[in-house]
Amino acid sequence: MKKPLQNMPESALRLVTVFAVFIVGTIVVVKFVIPPRFKDTKIQWADTVKTEVAKPVRYAGAVACTECHDEIVAEKKRGYHRDLSCETCHGPAMAHTEDPDNIKPSAPRDRKFCPVCHTFNPSRPRGFPMINPVAHNPMQACFTCHNPHDPKPPTVPRECSACHGEIARTLSVSHHVQLKCTTCHDVPSRHRVSPRVVKPTKPSSRDFCGKCHGQESPYKGSPKIDLATHGEKYVCWQCHYPHLPEAE
Repeated sequence: MKKPLQNMPESALRLVTVFAVFIVGTIVVVKFVIPPRFKDTKIQWADTVKTEVAKPVRYAGAVACTECHDEIVAEKKRGYHRDLSCETCHGPAMAHTEDPDNIKPSAPRDRKFCPVCHTFNPSRPRGFPMINPVAHNPMQACFTCHNPHDPKPPTVPRECSACHGEIARTLSVSHHVQLKCTTCHDVPSRHRVSPRVVKPTKPSSRDFCGKCHGQESPYKGSPKIDLATHGEKYVCWQCHYPHLPEAE
């Protein structure tokens, strides 16, 4: 009676042989060739801790700043930059805390630094202060008008486009271009100072758009629809973007 391997086709036998050699080779390499530090997690953690501890300490931490700059720190806590560490803008300050008379932290004075966060970027949250550095008070340093530790503007923006530039540009080519923002939104005065805390209202029913676009509407020139049948149960802005309300 022939053994199982003798009954196996030659190609299959070669495949089994290669597979067996691969497994044996892998075991040998893992067990005898690869150094223990590459396999043992505890050794890797210990090496990493040694590497990090050996690095010089560069950052002092925000708590260290309060020892000498308590008034400025208190002012920052009341301002819009309260969530930023001092070293976010002033850089690593450990050396300054060790020799405050001779080593001074950096203090950004040009227009390149603040726009890193405040240049207009559609991906940033709505209501986040953003500007076009080319058009916004050109050639002037930011701290000319804004105290970095409490950067409230000297006067709050009067136009919605100051913060909602993308919407303003869309609205400029819309049939709603003649409408003021307050036609559809009630805007509390505090929204201009704390836009992310105090929000303007938004229309929440079909009847609101119907004031201009319903068949009973007295406004001339606006497209009219039958609210009872048009769009069925859907709210108007599920099909029409209010700032550019062409039918989709």
